[in-house]
Amino acid sequence: MLLKMLKSRNTKYKLAILVRQDLKLPKGKLAVQVAHAAVEAALKCNRRILNTWRKQGGKKVVLKVKDIKELMYYKEKAKKKRLKTVLISDAGLTFLPPGTVTCLAIGPADEKKIDKVSGKLKLL
Repeated sequence: MLLKMLKSRNTKYKLAILVRQDLKLPKGKLAVQVAHAAVEAALKCNRRILNTWRKQGGKKVVLKVKDIKELMYYKEKAKKKRLKTVLISDAGLTFLPPGTVTCLAIGPADEKKIDKVSGKLKLL
């Protein structure tokens, strides 16, 4: 038990948000979708991990994926690593048709685990 507590204290956490580039979202719409992903991921996160992540500064990265196919590939890859994910779908009130999947949040979780899933993607 002590070893587990010490390990968790040394774990660095982050949140990765993957955004589809094929949608060509305007900057404001993109910002809102990323914000939705961050909020939903935080709400679904384990309280202990959430608190530690926040104390560490709440590290976030926003990464590019080509399209829905690539986004779903990373969702499945994260699932296999037992990382929490959240898909964000647009309500369709402005720019996109209702239900359009815009982005994927992975985490907040151990930074090393997230990097094994999304570490090769480019920053937005």
